[in-house]
Amino acid sequence: MRHLTGGLVLAFFVAACKTTTPVVQQAAPPKPVILTLGTKAFTTDDFFQSFTKNQLSADSAQRTDVKDYFDLYTNLKLKVVAAEAEGRDTTEAFREEMATYRKQLAQSYLIDKVLVESLAAEAYQRMREEVNASHILIAAPEDAAPADTLAAYQKAVALQKRVQAGEDFAALARENSQDATTADNGGSLGYFTTFSVVYPLETVIYNTAAGQVSGPVRTRSGYHLVRVNDRRPSRGKIRVAHILVRLSPSADESGQKAARDRIDAAYARLQQGEPFETVCREVSDDLTSKGNGGILPLFETGRQVLSFEDAAFGLTQPGQLSQPVRTNYGWHIIKLIERKGLEPYETLAPTLRQRVMTDTRADVLRQATIQQLRKQYSVNENKDVLNLAFAKADSSLLRGQWRYTTPLDEALRNKPIVNIADTPYTVDTFYEYVRQRQQPARNPAMAAITPVSTPITGSPQVVMRRLLDRFIGDQLIATEEGNLDKKSPEFRSLMSEIRDGVLLSQVMEQHVWERSMTDSTGQQRYYEQHKARYQFPERAAATVIIAPTDDLLKQAQTLLSRNAPYQLKRATPDLSYGRNQTALNADLRERLFDVLVVMTRNPDYLVEVAGSHDPAERDSVSAGRVRAVVSYLQQNGVPLNRIMEKDYQGEQRPGLSDPAAQRKVSFQYFSNAKADVANVLSSAGAPVEVVEGVFAKGANTYLDSVNPWKAGTTVLHPSEKAVAVTISRVEPPRPKTFAEARGAVINDYQTQLEQQWLAQLRQQYPVNVNEEEVRKLVK
Repeated sequence: MRHLTGGLVLAFFVAACKTTTPVVQQAAPPKPVILTLGTKAFTTDDFFQSFTKNQLSADSAQRTDVKDYFDLYTNLKLKVVAAEAEGRDTTEAFREEMATYRKQLAQSYLIDKVLVESLAAEAYQRMREEVNASHILIAAPEDAAPADTLAAYQKAVALQKRVQAGEDFAALARENSQDATTADNGGSLGYFTTFSVVYPLETVIYNTAAGQVSGPVRTRSGYHLVRVNDRRPSRGKIRVAHILVRLSPSADESGQKAARDRIDAAYARLQQGEPFETVCREVSDDLTSKGNGGILPLFETGRQVLSFEDAAFGLTQPGQLSQPVRTNYGWHIIKLIERKGLEPYETLAPTLRQRVMTDTRADVLRQATIQQLRKQYSVNENKDVLNLAFAKADSSLLRGQWRYTTPLDEALRNKPIVNIADTPYTVDTFYEYVRQRQQPARNPAMAAITPVSTPITGSPQVVMRRLLDRFIGDQLIATEEGNLDKKSPEFRSLMSEIRDGVLLSQVMEQHVWERSMTDSTGQQRYYEQHKARYQFPERAAATVIIAPTDDLLKQAQTLLSRNAPYQLKRATPDLSYGRNQTALNADLRERLFDVLVVMTRNPDYLVEVAGSHDPAERDSVSAGRVRAVVSYLQQNGVPLNRIMEKDYQGEQRPGLSDPAAQRKVSFQYFSNAKADVANVLSSAGAPVEVVEGVFAKGANTYLDSVNPWKAGTTVLHPSEKAVAVTISRVEPPRPKTFAEARGAVINDYQTQLEQQWLAQLRQQYPVNVNEEEVRKLVK
């Protein structure tokens, strides 16, 4: 108290020495307290803010009133107070977790959401149109010396004047463009749409009329002149499958002929009706797609090489095939899978917002944020120190290898290079920032179009200037992030909730959740004390088959009338053999691959492998065929307990008189799962369902329609469906065993442990409620 009094006296004398009349600051009245736990108080504002927020986020049909929520709030705060008393909010792990949450949450407060929405809407409007453009690049790295930058700009302006004077743009691109990949074809970029090139270049292209040439536009790669050749409405996205026969660009005449012969042979097989997937697996050299039938991801204009893209978008009907198409990768046959038009903005908006925050538009967002922060926080550079600091940079900085010696010279050591929001930042701090963030010269802006081959050039001082600007921006953002608690009540409230949530999770894990899961003795004791809670009502063990027609219902009933495994109406083509042949050749292995796929995708399936031979072959031939097939399936991951062997040794297959037809291996599928029977019987728009289990009243609508419950089958026809309800047994009510009730017991035991713990906390931290404040809120 003496310290406090002395401070007040000192303040009084300081004020008295001033010649102006002192301004008396009125202290804000204390906020009313609604709850006290031990010595810790919680204001009415804190409670009401929490109550309002949780009401708005809850189901309106289940909203709690103030009094009910007050009890929840009190229990939550008791647990948080206990966590604080245990020191959980002081651990390094807690601080790191909170720092991570804080940085994540702060991002949404440090980005101009209006600008994000504007950029997303702009991107969507541009997506409605595809642009064909050409460009000329005069390279000028972002860290080029001012004289080099000016020279590049002047050269771009000179070329612009030559185009305006009537010279051919494509010819000038071939002669002058430093984009090595597009220069030879007159600078053509082809057709493309949004997000295909860096944002500054995209903006100029979309703002230039067809047939016109833009003025020089600066990107990190240099200066571009852009000519817009054509515009057309968006063609949307397509998904295709392809068969690739790879061809090296350096292939000689015989190599080129061999590739052309392979693709022509594949095309002929497709024209004769062979499945695309089969030919793809056998022929395609695209290892990443051949396993799934050659299917590629959805793509839009500008994402594939031009010849491939034109052929793909030229297909109009799903299933349609292109003729062989040549690209720089080789020969392709393309099959159209689906076409999708441009989706509504409401559908694409979330994705567009994410993309504008991660592509080169992120620079626009960052600069907008920094410009706003510069208006709020002072930034003062120390020019003399800055010039001395920049002078220490040399060409190693351009290679990303710059180092500085410590301690620094007296003229630089601990000298402030910039003051941001009245906080000095020294040369030492800035140099360490440069060391960590320096990179070799690069050309990232043109990466979306083509790499530019240029030697490492630039100015070390320009690199230093760019990195200092970045450093200042980072510190401004960090300053604003540190002040968010003061500036944004919403942010402060959210961080408080996150803090309480982290602490709550920790103490609940220790005092309730872990104990309830591991304390088997306590679980058993709780079960014995509350057995009456855990009862099974009357239940029926039943199978319910739902079909669209009586015919499909009867088929399902017939298939399911036998014991598992159930025979499925699913076929795979037979394997046909030559006389006395038992080994698997390439063609048979390819056909057998279909069986392997079926067995892999359906884990409940069994397969019967049946072999036979014609009368002129030895009896052992059919057994050899079966063994070869079974061995192949086993080697490829199908266990023997899922394979049933059948050998027609010494007998003829029923219904086959042609000897050649007897030389084969056939397949019949079975399943242990009733749902597989339903899947096989189902067709598009006519699904068959099988539901089985032990049901109480109210669990299954169709079963509830059977009255009374008794063993047997009842056929129903609700809502134009055919339904068979088969009850195998009816179980009377009975108590649940501990094993049957264990999940519910653990949940209830958790509740008991939590209530016991809360009772202890209420004794440790007495709860005092300001009833008058509660009544005000209730009103």
